[in-house]
Amino acid sequence: MKDYYGILEVNEKASPEIIDKAYKTLVKKYHPDLYSSIEKIEADKKLQDINEAYHILSDHFLRSQYDLELQRERMRSQEKQREEIQAESTYQNENKTWNAKQLKHKKQRNKKENVKTKNHVGTVLGLADVVKALWENRPERTEKRKMNQKDWLAFGLTILALLIIGTILWFIPFTNGWMRQLLFENPISNLIAGLFS
Repeated sequence: MKDYYGILEVNEKASPEIIDKAYKTLVKKYHPDLYSSIEKIEADKKLQDINEAYHILSDHFLRSQYDLELQRERMRSQEKQREEIQAESTYQNENKTWNAKQLKHKKQRNKKENVKTKNHVGTVLGLADVVKALWENRPERTEKRKMNQKDWLAFGLTILALLIIGTILWFIPFTNGWMRQLLFENPISNLIAGLFS
């Protein structure tokens, strides 16, 4: 909908005299005879809009009808803005709810994993949990690569750390029986020992 008040550059509460004066001023300003070529076409279009606005706003009945329609248009626009704001608010609330549920599930999963891990602290299962966590959280590689010097060093240090931990567990009286059972009574260790004997 065209804003005739804006076209005539007057206030919506302008009196008929002010509208008439604004019309005459704008007609003089945008008269096509004052312009050349392309500017003349633009001035002609502007003058048509000015004449249309003046025709509506100078007639009391047409102006009242236009004011009613303008008011309805503004109300529809405000209603549309309210609906958009409400829809955005609803979307944000749903998004917050979804994020809260995801966070709750993540906390519950972490809590279960922590309880599971706490039950295994100091055992071979605890060590397996650590290795499993490291394996699952490793960076993804797109292609297999050969082990470089740092990888061999890390592998060697890991083996050395396991041997030191095994030696310490061997000399602790409480874990000595468990280590003997693991090394000598385990069918896998017996199989490995049989390979080397």
